[in-house]
Amino acid sequence: MKTKNTAVFLLENTLQSVKEVLPFAIHPDKPSILTQPYQQHSIGVLIGITGDIKGRLIINGNEETFCSIGKGMFGMSIEGELLKSFAGELGNMFGGKLSTSLAAFGFNMDITPPTVLVGDTKLYGFEKVYRLSIMIENAGNLVLLILFDE
Repeated sequence: MKTKNTAVFLLENTLQSVKEVLPFAIHPDKPSILTQPYQQHSIGVLIGITGDIKGRLIINGNEETFCSIGKGMFGMSIEGELLKSFAGELGNMFGGKLSTSLAAFGFNMDITPPTVLVGDTKLYGFEKVYRLSIMIENAGNLVLLILFDE
């Protein structure tokens, strides 16, 4: 299940989920593979993936990007604790849409509640990470990381 084709399939469906959730034009970079550690600097959201595919989805961005996304989605500025809550909910939306998308292909997948990571954080404990950077028009950049559990 953890083949390159599975990773590409998961990346493609993750990108499609982001496109369906966000009301912005998005421009993804070419995916890449990272080895540990991964350094996060501002806000990250960790969503566990369970079922036929096991791993984690991490959405990483800066406060300005999350704020711009919130303003574009809800028409109001989101700051402080509400911004952190929104970041977690955005992770839920991406993960939920991904889970629904994969179900259409016969995969059984569920997601865990989001864990919001704030500030400088180094992530360890993985062998390989698939990284996809996305430029979101009028909002900024998000980095999506998909970590497979061994």
